[in-house]
Amino acid sequence: MTSPVLGSSAVRERESGAADVTGVLVLGACAGWALITAAGRDARPEGLLLAVLAVGAGYATGRIAGSVLPVGAAAGAGVAGVFLALFGPSSSRVIPGSIDFAGPAGRSGVTAALLTLAVGAFCCAAWATGVRAVRLVLRLLAAGTVVCALLAGTPVGFAAALAVLVCSLAAGSVRGRTVCLATLALAAAGVTGVTFAVAQDGLPRGAYVALHEQLTDHRVELWRDAVAITRANPLSGTGPDTFKDLSVTAGGRGPAAGTAGGTDTESDTGTSTGTVTVTEMNAGTARSAGTGQGTLPAHAPAPSDGKPHSAPLQVAAEQGLPGLALLAAAFGWLLLALWASPRPTPLVLTAGAALAALAALAAIGNALSFTQVTAGAGLLAGIACARRLS
Repeated sequence: MTSPVLGSSAVRERESGAADVTGVLVLGACAGWALITAAGRDARPEGLLLAVLAVGAGYATGRIAGSVLPVGAAAGAGVAGVFLALFGPSSSRVIPGSIDFAGPAGRSGVTAALLTLAVGAFCCAAWATGVRAVRLVLRLLAAGTVVCALLAGTPVGFAAALAVLVCSLAAGSVRGRTVCLATLALAAAGVTGVTFAVAQDGLPRGAYVALHEQLTDHRVELWRDAVAITRANPLSGTGPDTFKDLSVTAGGRGPAAGTAGGTDTESDTGTSTGTVTVTEMNAGTARSAGTGQGTLPAHAPAPSDGKPHSAPLQVAAEQGLPGLALLAAAFGWLLLALWASPRPTPLVLTAGAALAALAALAAIGNALSFTQVTAGAGLLAGIACARRLS
C-alpha cells in the first residue's frame, strides 16, 4: 500500500510535469505568434524572441541550480540582481563607473525591477535554509536591498521591493498557496487594468487626477496611442517593434510632445524629474486652475525610446489581443509552476509576490524590454520550482 507521503509526492511531481509542458507550449506560442505577426511586415521580432528565450533559459537554469544549491542559488541570484541594478543599466548612474549596457534610454525601471527580483531571491533563500542565523542574514540583505531601491531614486521600485519583503514575512503563517497565488494574479491584473483605464480616460476624475500627478503627459499620450493602434488592429497588431513607427507621440509629434517637449526622464517608474519648459508650465497652470491641484510634475526633455512604457499596451498594439492573451498566459504559467512546486509554501509565495510585483512594474514601464529582467524572472521562478536532490 502506498503511503500518503509518497502518494502526495507523486501527485505533486505529476502536477509539476504538467506545468513544465504548459510552459513549453506557452513560450512556443509566444514565439510563434511573434513570427506570424511580423510576417510580410517591416517588423522586428528579434527582441521578443530574445525575451522568450531568456525566460526559458532562466527558468531551466533556476531549476538546475535550485536543485543542486537550494540556498546558494537563490542568494547568488539576489547578489547578481543587486550588482546589475547598481553597476549595470541605470539611467542615473547610481555608482560611478557603472557598466554601459545596451538598451532603451531611461533605465530607472530596470533598476527597480532588478532590485525587486533581488529582494524576492534573498527572501526565497531565507525560507530555503534551516539555519536561523543564516536566515536572519539573508533577510537583512533583503531589507538592505529595499533601502538601495529608495536610495537609487526609484520610489515605485522601493514600494514594490518593500511589498515583496512584507509578503515574504507574512507568508510564514500561510498554509495554502492557491488563494494567495490567485490574489497575486488579480493584483497584477488590476494594475494592468488601471493602465488601460488611464489610457482611455476611464477612471473617475478624482482617481485620474491623483494618478496623473505621478505620471507625465508624455507617458499618458503614449498609452493613448497604444490603445488607438490596438483598436485599429485588434487581431494581429502592427508587428513587433513597430510602435515607434506608428505612434505620433513617440515620433515627437503628439500632443504631449507639443506641451512637454519630450519624454519623462524617469521613463520606467512613473515619476518625473527635471525642469518644465515655458510651454509646459503655461499648459499646467491652465489645467490646474480647474482642478486646484497646482502645476503638473516637471520633467526635462529626453529623446524618445519609441516604446509605450507599458508591456501589456505595447504587446496589444504590436501583436493584437491574441498577443496580449499570450502575455497573460505566460504570467499564468509561472504562477501555475509555482503552485505545483514541491518547495515550501512560504518560499513559493515569496517568488510569486516578486513576479507579481514585476508584472505591476511592467504594466507602467519598460522593465520587460531588458533581457536581464526577463532572464531574472525565469531564474527566480525556476529556483522556486526546483526539486531538491535526494
